[in-house]
Order: sequence, then C-alpha cells, then structure tokens
Amino acid sequence: MPGITPDLSHLSVVGIFAHPDDEGFGCGGTLALLAARGARLTLVCATNGDVGQISDPSLATPETLAQVRQEELRQAAAVTGVQDLRFLNYRDSGMVGSRHNQHLASLHQASPARVVGRLAGILREVRPQVVLTHDSTGGYGHPDHLAVYRHVTSAVALASDAAAYPEQAPAGLTPWIVPLLYYVCFPRTQFRRMWHEMLTLGITPPFASKDAESLGCPDDEVTTTLNVRGFVDTKIASLNCHRTQLDPNGPFARFSPELMREIMSTEYFALARRDGASGEADLLAGLW
Repeated sequence: MPGITPDLSHLSVVGIFAHPDDEGFGCGGTLALLAARGARLTLVCATNGDVGQISDPSLATPETLAQVRQEELRQAAAVTGVQDLRFLNYRDSGMVGSRHNQHLASLHQASPARVVGRLAGILREVRPQVVLTHDSTGGYGHPDHLAVYRHVTSAVALASDAAAYPEQAPAGLTPWIVPLLYYVCFPRTQFRRMWHEMLTLGITPPFASKDAESLGCPDDEVTTTLNVRGFVDTKIASLNCHRTQLDPNGPFARFSPELMREIMSTEYFALARRDGASGEADLLAGLW
C-alpha cells in the first residue's frame, strides 16, 4: 500500500506523559505500531500517579500506590514494545483545587525551569526524530497534563539552543533539534459521542461538572488521524496492565466491548512542530 513504511528501525520516538496509563489511552496503538516496525521508543512518565483511584484494595494502598503504578507501567510498556522507560518521580498533583496541588513534591509545585531542563537533557541524550505529548487542553484539563504540555513544548525549543543548559555539555548532552512534535488529541466530537452514549445508557459521565463542549480539543486542530485497528488488541492488553485504574463499575466499563474497541481503534494528533531544516513531512500520517 502507498505510504507504508515497514522498517522504522532508524526512528527514535520519545513519548512524555503525566501519569501511568496516559500513554495507553492517548496513543497506545500508535506506540505499538511504531514498535512493531522497529522504532526505538522512549517513554517518560512525569508523575507516579500517587493519587489515582484504587479499583481493588487488594492491589494497593494510598501509601503504596505510586510504587504499584510504576510497576503497572513497566508491564504495560513491555506489552507495547517500549524499550526505554523513565520516571521523573514527581507526585501526582490531583485535580484542580485539590489539596494535592499544594504537596511540595507534586509536579504542580515543581520549578518549571527545573522540569524543562530535565526534559531537555533527555531529548539531547536520546536525540529523537519524533516527540509525543499532551495537547493544550490536557484532554479534560488535568493540571499535570497541562503542565507536561507546557514543559515539553519548552524543552523541545530549548534542547536545540546552545546557550541553554551549558552544564549539560560535559555529560555529552549537546544541542539537538527535534524535527517533529505531535500533541496527542482527544477531539471534542469524540467526547460528545461518549457523553451521549453514557446518557443514553443512564450513566453519569465522569467530570460531570464539565460541559462536554469544553472537553477535548477543537476538531479543526487535529492534523493527523491514525487507524490503529491492527494494534488495538495490543493497546487493550497494555491498558489492562493498569489494574488499579480499571474500575469495573466505572462509566467506561459499562460500554460494550465492541464500542470500546471502535473508539480505541482511532488515534488523533496535532502536528505542532515540523523543523524546516529536517525536510520531514507528517511522519505519522505516512504510517499507513
């Protein structure tokens, strides 16, 4: 088929997300596709998901949840085919206005300059052609998603600046231009569809205080849509590793398996940066 690039062994991809499981929900099929074609995948998780839910008390306690979620992500990454997994080890900041925002170890309280410097160092070390991260809406506005979006966007710009972070040079972390930066999107029409399905089934949608019109990114900001149906089984298997976050009574659990497979079989991106010197086109759009 035209456009297919079967061998991507030359390609390095870095995904940077806020919590364990964000990578799977947002672009797990794309990551599995890239891995299957030989791309080297580095996954960076900013927080340990310390204040996420605990679906079954036998799996974790509030005190052990961070450690458990790290292990869940290790298992999920192995299923997806991620070869290089890194944790920044910030504490989950919780939702807007929660007491967790004020925890001194949280990402919300971390120095932006410090976080951006750490990320720029990783980009200089790994030297990826593609970076994937959250978009400007954070999907549903989670403060950690928004922080990671801002920090990664800054890090991509500063990683190429020879005047930035000169202290990294002795370690061999020299400037690197990231050719392609993609934001992982959840289009507003998708949220509206899921909300409609939930209301039809008599389910109270999550984030019920929010209007579905305010969730996700405007559809016209999506530049790249990928059919990942061929990798949806891998995506689902990877997500199933995040056992503490799989509430059997949650709203999404009440969708039919067929509907969930359909929803998860398409992934959306906004191409935010295409460095002119690289000559790269929309690489993800060319995967099929």
